[in-house]
Amino acid sequence: MDGTFSLVLLLLFLWCLCSRRMERFELTAPAAFVLLGLLLGEGTGVLDLPLPHETVKVLAEITLVWVLFTDASRLSFRALRPELGLYARLLGIGLPLCVCLGTLVAAVLLPGVSGWAALYVGAALAPTDAALGATMMVNPVVPARIRRLINVESGLNDGIATPLVVLALAGVSAAEGAAGPDATGHALVQLAVGAAYGAVVGLAAGWLLRTTLRNGWAAEDFAGAGVLALALLGYTSALAIGGNGFVAAFVAGLAFGSTHGAPQRVLLYVEQTASLFSVLVWLVFGALLLPEAFGHFTWHTVVYAVLSLTVIRMLPVALCLIGSGLDARTVLFVGWFGPRGLASIIFGLLAVEELKTPDTQAVVPVVACTVLLSVLAHGLTSAPLANRYGKAATIKDIGPAGTREDALPVRGMAAGGLHRGWRRGGGPAPS
Repeated sequence: MDGTFSLVLLLLFLWCLCSRRMERFELTAPAAFVLLGLLLGEGTGVLDLPLPHETVKVLAEITLVWVLFTDASRLSFRALRPELGLYARLLGIGLPLCVCLGTLVAAVLLPGVSGWAALYVGAALAPTDAALGATMMVNPVVPARIRRLINVESGLNDGIATPLVVLALAGVSAAEGAAGPDATGHALVQLAVGAAYGAVVGLAAGWLLRTTLRNGWAAEDFAGAGVLALALLGYTSALAIGGNGFVAAFVAGLAFGSTHGAPQRVLLYVEQTASLFSVLVWLVFGALLLPEAFGHFTWHTVVYAVLSLTVIRMLPVALCLIGSGLDARTVLFVGWFGPRGLASIIFGLLAVEELKTPDTQAVVPVVACTVLLSVLAHGLTSAPLANRYGKAATIKDIGPAGTREDALPVRGMAAGGLHRGWRRGGGPAPS
């Protein structure tokens, strides 16, 4: 076990040494660590990860808490106001349509999947992950307005989908007799309590941090560690009072981000820690979850995964953006760049832990297959489609090409990303 742990630490350090160079070759951290997990995992016996199920569950829960909190807290609502209508369309109309369509297709196409299990599949595969298209997200040839639209959607839709996933898992457990018949009603109460409690915690903590920083009571150097603890505190204390910890963490992040008044670097520590845990989840996905899921892949699974990345994602995006002023090329571009990534993996790990019925074998392979195809498809198409679209978008004058100041942080990318490594024309700068 010590040797395995040392190997994981060595992989992290080696990635640190060459991460920027790898990004120039369009290899992001998620893709790299999934590949490493597959190469060194159970199939080869090199990376022996005898992790207890409880350990995997804790890793998934902590990562999801930090990701939900940081994604919510780093957004500036003042900066988002000019395009608020587009964000509302994607999150308020497009995301629910995607969940509904995904649920319907799962119920029709996947054997043994219906009702709550179908809702779980639709909700678990609705959130997007901009990190899988990171080379596109930091390519300045793509208008900043469009990059920001895709990134903000990715930052918020996992938090919005989480209550549906929690409700669906409770429904599956109740339907199979693994939980009481009132499990779904209890889950709804937990969601409401978590949302209210998270708002109170986030607002109070934000006000306290702003006040203490302004009065010189708080040391800015330690504020990042305090915020990291705050995210977990919101989760654990919400559980203690009977609320849903994930929803509490997300809502607390939204409330905290609107009130903390601290420099952006205060959140950098939390963001980097969340990125580290995210990389570990990708490694576990490649080493443990994928090998177990491979044996349960069927043609139904593959067809659903392809539909999830195309029709189930792109049709709702096209419908919700009707009348938005964006041309067809832009709508297709936004629709395609909806990679499935970290949130879906964590939802899959939670299903493995919480569903002790045959439904696990029916739904988890669908999630794993969709994420794997997304890693391949979006990783391969990120740079070429971004360059092709960006040049055409500049001609159509959709928006300014943008600068480093326009860019939002992209989960899984090194600070600064590819900004120094890309030319205005869309290709990699010479070394």
